[in-house]
Amino acid sequence: MTSEATVGIADEYPLPTRRVRWVGLTFFIVLHAVALIGTPLYIYHRGIAGPEVALFVGMCAATGLSITVGYHRLFAHSAFKASPVVQFFVLLFGAATFEESALKWASQHRQHHRFADTAHDPYGVNRGFWHAHIGWIMFWRHRTNYRNVKDLRRVRLVAWQHDHHAWWSVGGGFVLPMLVAWWIGHPLGGLVMAVALRIIVVLHSSFFINSFAHTFGTQPYDGKNSARDNWLAALLTNGEGFHNFHHRFPNDYRNGWRWYHWDPSKWIIFALSKCGLAWDLRRTSNERIAEAAAH
Repeated sequence: MTSEATVGIADEYPLPTRRVRWVGLTFFIVLHAVALIGTPLYIYHRGIAGPEVALFVGMCAATGLSITVGYHRLFAHSAFKASPVVQFFVLLFGAATFEESALKWASQHRQHHRFADTAHDPYGVNRGFWHAHIGWIMFWRHRTNYRNVKDLRRVRLVAWQHDHHAWWSVGGGFVLPMLVAWWIGHPLGGLVMAVALRIIVVLHSSFFINSFAHTFGTQPYDGKNSARDNWLAALLTNGEGFHNFHHRFPNDYRNGWRWYHWDPSKWIIFALSKCGLAWDLRRTSNERIAEAAAH
């Protein structure tokens, strides 16, 4: 790479600076304390009811899949197109994970793919497992380059969510589950499990892709970066663990391309297409996959 190109990239994607993100760090610590201490105490003293379990599991599924199906495959990679109804759903429950707006998430993820394992990778594992997992958020200040998501900025719902993402996060991640918890008669259980415990479970599931799936597993399709296929990561992240395949073919709506690969995200996208709510599903040909696997 020429020095001129290097300077251009440095201007376009300035390197992060060391800085403790005290608000995020405090929020993260409080969430873990409430979830990891509060949940066993609550169950010990009050037990746990079926509706509480259903609310927790339902919120985990809705928010986790909104990241994998929506933030990741729909917005970051344009692996398929979806109706405004689907867009609204994944934007609401994606924001409920407190992983920022879809626009910012997609911008940083596109940067990750472009500069994987380099100094310009926002969460490169080359800086260490802990950095890739959570350190990049808590102890570094990043300047997001929104020029790489101009296409998304033109999507009205995405732009609206970005401009008001704090309200979307609080509404979807706190107000909505608490209203349901109050309705079923378990507001404290809702706060401890459907809000706090659910957020940290989904956050760490997302973080596993940056750390675990760039450290453990196989590289059958591309050995040029650290991304790896790992069945355990796939189980924990709605199918995102087939990460070596994904880095080789990022615009495929599937991460687990074989029919038996555990990838609930691809099954949901396929089901949405059969209902007329998603279309233009992008797939890599078997010939291209075989060619990549042969090298």
